Amino acid sequence: MTGTAAPFAADDYRARMERAARSAAEAGLAGLLVAPGPDLVWLTGYAPTAVIERLTLLVLAPGQDPVLVVPTLEAPDAAKAAGASALTLRDWTDGKDPYAATAAVLDAGGRFGVSDNAWAMHLLGLQKTLPGTSYASLTEALPMLRAVKDTAELELLAAAGAAADATFEEIRKVPFGGRRESEVAADLAALLRRFGHSQVDFTIVASGPNGANPHHEVGDRVIERGDMVVLDFGGLKDGYGSDTSRTVHVGEPNDEERRVHDLVRAAQEAGFRAVRPGVPCQEVDRAARAVIADAGYGEYFIHRTGHGIGVTTHEPPYMIEGEEQPLVPGMCFSVEPGVYLPGRFGVRIEDIVTVTEDGGRRLNDTTREMVIVE
Repeated sequence: MTGTAAPFAADDYRARMERAARSAAEAGLAGLLVAPGPDLVWLTGYAPTAVIERLTLLVLAPGQDPVLVVPTLEAPDAAKAAGASALTLRDWTDGKDPYAATAAVLDAGGRFGVSDNAWAMHLLGLQKTLPGTSYASLTEALPMLRAVKDTAELELLAAAGAAADATFEEIRKVPFGGRRESEVAADLAALLRRFGHSQVDFTIVASGPNGANPHHEVGDRVIERGDMVVLDFGGLKDGYGSDTSRTVHVGEPNDEERRVHDLVRAAQEAGFRAVRPGVPCQEVDRAARAVIADAGYGEYFIHRTGHGIGVTTHEPPYMIEGEEQPLVPGMCFSVEPGVYLPGRFGVRIEDIVTVTEDGGRRLNDTTREMVIVE
């Protein structure tokens, strides 16, 4: 994982690791095994400069001090991590068995939650060394582990959202007509970095018929006057994510384009208004989807209404039918309904929203009205 880790102290990481271990016990797990990636950064502040084939694994278990198993050559860097003083480093050298080193701190018959990006090679190696162990995906076992943000995390997410907003305010000033999608995407990436992002995860510029593909890969299509253009962009600033979408129009839109844009804006507002503590995630999706379906465009809203955001730009919780997880103050996620008309155009409007004690608060605040660009 790249990007600058957020400036948290050792006590913050200690509290996170303790909470994660308690959550594991409550879920009936013997502990958690966390490989390099966003979970490890969030729990310890440690992000290896290169994710290599040598085993690195954080072991969290109730009643046991956290242990980070690392290759000896990586140990000096691991010891510099912000959360290093809250855990014990256990290093292993080339030629030794890393799975034996890890097995020494595991319950030989336990069931463990494993971070989703752990290498199969390492998981199978552990299983061979400790055949009595079993494993569950961390996202499946503890989907809400990182979902509720504290005050410092909310401030970082708000700052990332403000940087994305500043990016939109600048991009709407640049020429669109006669330029390639890839050129506008490059402008977006440069602006995100100018406003403090260390990592750009995506810059979708979907013009005209390309807008009907929600995850359109930026290409060399020349944007034309009369095009609707979906912009969706984000990344990491100080270790926390941004993600926003706005749909602009090159020149004056026709009546249908304006009507569909207004419809999506109304659906996005309905989804936002549904946000309050205790409401199941699926109700946010239902609220936004109902507006679009009632207008006769239901079959053209082809994705979930939202996803969580934090140290990654996509994570639980998800605003989707069937997700009954209640909203909790501090959760942060996107609200991003869309309408996609094949071969013609698409519209998406997206804000990051955080749950408050009595409703929701947007972390993006650029206009949701139709924006005309040149």
